[in-house]
Order: sequence, then structure tokens, then C-alpha cells
Amino acid sequence: MQLKKYIQTNFPGLTLKPNLSSEWKPSLHLELAKGLYPFKEGSDELNPVYFQTVYHQAISLFHDLFSAEDEILLVTNSYRYKKERRKKRRKLGIYLHYIKSKDVRSRLTQATLPYMFEDDEEKEEKYTCQFSLRCRKQDIRYSILIKAICNQDFPSLKPSIHNPSNLEEPDIFFMNTTRNIIFYMYDDRGCEVIARDREAIRPIYEKYADWLDESNRAEIDQYFT
Repeated sequence: MQLKKYIQTNFPGLTLKPNLSSEWKPSLHLELAKGLYPFKEGSDELNPVYFQTVYHQAISLFHDLFSAEDEILLVTNSYRYKKERRKKRRKLGIYLHYIKSKDVRSRLTQATLPYMFEDDEEKEEKYTCQFSLRCRKQDIRYSILIKAICNQDFPSLKPSIHNPSNLEEPDIFFMNTTRNIIFYMYDDRGCEVIARDREAIRPIYEKYADWLDESNRAEIDQYFT
């Protein structure tokens, strides 16, 4: 099923962009490495304990959301300037570096969409290039990709997300089309999980209750209890 049709069928009205939890219910907003900080106290030295905790938590969550049998749509929104459209098309490194098989990468599709952020003063000068790939968990170097997403605000850390557009970092969505769940990790601070049916993510709500974002914990608790 193509991405657009899939969203229209299972998440009608949803725009695939950050802040999914404000657009859709049921949703979970989870914080990673609570109580830890990316820098050591009183210095600008990175805190390895923080990053190892973030990596471990994010990958553990991914394992709970995706099984080897589930079908996945790996979707990336890349934000670009319209004036660069005529330049030679550049491949998106996410699929070259983090998808194992060339045969799987051959299924990659691309769509051009309006720029998604209304409050940007330059919105008329930009657009969204949206890539989607049908695959399975075992096709993705997901551990490395998740670490790269975590590292995107810390240029000295590897692996990293290659961003040829010179705009903001791309947004990467893992969509479980078997269980109708969308997982979006925005950076090292946390992630969002939404589902067509709240029962699909109730186990995540129960297992990771301590990770819930405190600012909307009451709303989430009310929805699931």
C-alpha cells in the first residue's frame, strides 16, 4: 500500500510531521534518559553515560514496537530550498547507509510536498521531499540509524545523519503497517508513538510508564485508564 493511501485509510487527517502526539490520539510522548544530561556537570564534555542510556532505551523501545514479521514503511521528510530543485538530484544517505540490500532500496519512492512548518518565515521558499520505503526490521541497520538520530545535535558523535539539503535535519518515521503504529524519534531527548487503536500501544504505555513526558502525563493516563 502506498504511503498516502495508507495514512488516509488508517490515520485520516494526519500530516506526517513532528508533534504527532498533538495531532493524533491515542499517542505517547516519551522522554529518554530521564535525570541524566548530555554534558558532564560543570563542563562542556559530553556525558557517555547519558548517550549510552539514550541508545539503549531507544533501541529497546524499537524492539517492542517492531517484530521481524511486521511490515514497515520507513519514511523520511527532507526539507529543501525550491531554488535547488534544478540542481543535480542528490541521493538521500539514510537509505544508502542504513538499508542493507540494494534490491530493497529499489522500492524507494519519492514525493514532493509543501513545506510543513507554517511559522517559518521562509516557508514559501522551501518544500518537503518525502521518501518512503517498504521493508522489514531485518532490512534496516536500525541500531546504527537510531544512534545517528540521537546524535544529530552533537556533530562530534558518530554515527551521524548525512543531511545534503543544508536545512534542518530530516525527520524519520518508522511506520508499522501490520500493527498500525508510528514511531518518531525526534532526537536524543525523546520520541512519539501513535497508533490507530490504543490497545496496540497499551503494552508500551504500561512498560514505559516512567518515561512519559511529565507535561502531558495526566492526559495520557486518563486516556489509557
